[in-house]
Amino acid sequence: MKGKWSVLPVIGLFLAALVLGGCGQGLSGAITVGGSTTVQPLAAKWAEAFEANNPEVEITVQGGGSSAGVKGCAQGTFDIGAASRELKASETSDYPDLVVTHVAADGVAIVINPSNNIISDLTLEEIKGIFATGSNDTWTVINREEGSGTREVFEKKVMAGMEVASNSEFLPSNGAVKQKVAATANAIGYISLGYVDSSVKALNIDGVACNEANCVDGSYPVTRYLNFITKGEPEGLGKEFIDFCLSQEGQELAVEEGYISVK
Repeated sequence: MKGKWSVLPVIGLFLAALVLGGCGQGLSGAITVGGSTTVQPLAAKWAEAFEANNPEVEITVQGGGSSAGVKGCAQGTFDIGAASRELKASETSDYPDLVVTHVAADGVAIVINPSNNIISDLTLEEIKGIFATGSNDTWTVINREEGSGTREVFEKKVMAGMEVASNSEFLPSNGAVKQKVAATANAIGYISLGYVDSSVKALNIDGVACNEANCVDGSYPVTRYLNFITKGEPEGLGKEFIDFCLSQEGQELAVEEGYISVK
């Protein structure tokens, strides 16, 4: 009997270790984030870092455009929708339970091919005129497709009620616009500041460069928030992910990727 009783404390310690070990495990589960192609590369970076901290978590990041992000969240296709614009009145009416969280900020850069050494600055009125006229002997004008948050911000803050010309090219993503402008000598388009690199040349607008400092202080005229959208207040794994994106680590990643911190 004495030998049997001496084994019990060991068993007790073993069981306690199992319980405590289970309590100490990280998060687990899977979520899908989808929508804006502006937010997509940043969301992918956030997801990679979050998964590294939580190996039992899987986050799928998809594109499709801001409107797809709003609709996908509302209909349950996405756990988190991504939009590079604010919700429209029609969307808040159709989906009153959607909740928007600002996760970063961004500028919309007007970009041309870097071989163009003549132009480095245009006024808002000149840009409006180019996009209202469309492609001609001077410019190959590149626009975004319907449903793009970047296009909606551009139309609101640059076109100001004037329609973009139908004889432009309409492409489905920031990456596609950048690639087309980089490959076309007389091209002009617009992309997220987070996509700007040496393959394109970002123009000043009325003498103001599209950079983080000028977007933050409001002197650059074409800026916007990048948003995560949830059906109801964020909860569970989705809330944990959004909280990470808004943490110091998450916001530092946003800045590293060329976006602007909201903290």
